Amino acid sequence: MSPALSRRSTAAALLSEVARAVVPDPSAKAKDAARRTALKTSVAPATPPRNEPTGKALSAAPSARSVDAAYRPRAAVGAPRASSVPRRAVARVTSGVTDDPTALHLARRATWGATPALVAEIRSRGAQAWVADQLDPARLVPDADCDALVARLFPRLSLATWEVHDRYWPNSTGDLGDDVIQSVLARALWSRRQLLEVMVEFWTNHLVVTAPWGDAWDSVHRFHVDVVRKYALGRYADMLVAAAKHPAMLAQLDNESSSKRSPNENFGREVLELHTVGVDGGYAESDIRTSALALTGMSTDDESGEYLYRHIRHHTGALSVLGWSDPNASAFGEAVGVSYLQHLARHPKTARRIATKLAVRFVSDTPPASLVDSLAAVYTANDTAIAPVLRTLFASAEFAASAGQKTKRPLERMVSVSRVLGVTPGPDTRAWLGGLSWYARVAGQAPLGWPAPNGYPDVAAAWAGANATLTAWNWTMAQGWTATESPAKQVVYPALRGLLPSTLPATHGAFVDALAARLLQVPLSSAKRDAVCAFLDKTATAPLKSTDAAVGWRLPYVVALLLDSPEFATR
Repeated sequence: MSPALSRRSTAAALLSEVARAVVPDPSAKAKDAARRTALKTSVAPATPPRNEPTGKALSAAPSARSVDAAYRPRAAVGAPRASSVPRRAVARVTSGVTDDPTALHLARRATWGATPALVAEIRSRGAQAWVADQLDPARLVPDADCDALVARLFPRLSLATWEVHDRYWPNSTGDLGDDVIQSVLARALWSRRQLLEVMVEFWTNHLVVTAPWGDAWDSVHRFHVDVVRKYALGRYADMLVAAAKHPAMLAQLDNESSSKRSPNENFGREVLELHTVGVDGGYAESDIRTSALALTGMSTDDESGEYLYRHIRHHTGALSVLGWSDPNASAFGEAVGVSYLQHLARHPKTARRIATKLAVRFVSDTPPASLVDSLAAVYTANDTAIAPVLRTLFASAEFAASAGQKTKRPLERMVSVSRVLGVTPGPDTRAWLGGLSWYARVAGQAPLGWPAPNGYPDVAAAWAGANATLTAWNWTMAQGWTATESPAKQVVYPALRGLLPSTLPATHGAFVDALAARLLQVPLSSAKRDAVCAFLDKTATAPLKSTDAAVGWRLPYVVALLLDSPEFATR
């Protein structure tokens, strides 16, 4: 590769060189090393703007009929819908996902990135047993090393919200948000409880509380621990109630300021539109106000920031929404709000919405309607418990038949690159995690950074732009470069030569095949293998010597080419 090329264009240049079979001048090795040293910079993540309340308080309640006449129902924009395509002609797997070829498929979908050790573990343990363990992680998947790492690196995560106020007030801070973001990345990379970590990301993208900055600056860390992580594999009804009563969500969607005299409709709307039944859930515009009134009183204490039920703010009077009703006669109406939320969590429309989102995450951008029906039925039969739904999903014929139908989002691509390269914590792990977060932000997927309450999209078309692709490619190339540099690193990179068999392959073609088997865990087509060899100005049959550039200074580039392939980008 020409040393004149900028670092940002590295990945694109590599691919075009493969296509043209252009070979860089070997003398570029020294220049390239100097260029990489000169280009090293430390860039601080951009600070997102504080979220502003979007709801308007109303002092008087218009009639339901006039409200419904004045508003058009919201349309679902860009929301994936279950496909009406009939069930595939695939025999149903009744005893769980099968071993061997499906081990890689399961590892790709149920974790933050397949590694050879993880795939071997699934094959050895049995896919059904592995899933069962992952669905009961606290009891069956010891994770002491990762727990200790997170506790050591992020001690502030243990602070109660009142302690954050005591330490920082009257100032606000992004410290707790940065801690959450980096701890999420650390667990995604190194936790043995991989399915839990995937579901943590799923729920933070469903019940959105932004970080590092935002109205929940003082409590976002506790929301992540006490709501998302606590209930990620539990009952959704419990999670929804816990979220509604948490200072972070109360601040994020303005319910802490809502009162009977001036109801703020933000949370009342989003709990219907996004958290439960969805925009096509059958509610009217007037139901949004009723929803907000049912939740008045759920607030926070001004001094401590902790949850406080303010009965003086609670609206009284009969309420009815989507088949739920309550006389709501007392100002002490916390139980009314809880009853309403539990009703929404158990609603058939919510069952179908959660089932659809899980099927989109784990199966296909347009999952079969038959699968969604099945998952929704399990959700309802198990009183909103999520683990039985996931167990059914991974045992389904639709899941078994869905290999190749999902694409990694940018953050997942970056994390999975570092996982497959075997990166481990090192002298300055926090700084490295901050760099990973910054790369993800540049790619458009800042962890916990989606500014709207609807969460990041999880369909391939949303991430097909050049920026997301190039940024992920640049992260890959940077990992290869860093792994070959001699100064002390922030984290520990195994030597890239360790990706190869102890006995060097005899030919360049066998070398590419060995790297592909290690990194992609699937064979490359002969055409792609030959293209990589052509990039090295070799044929597949050309002998490979220990002094060849392919296993020397050009090895990071070959690794990057393989990790930037569609085979690796597949979830």
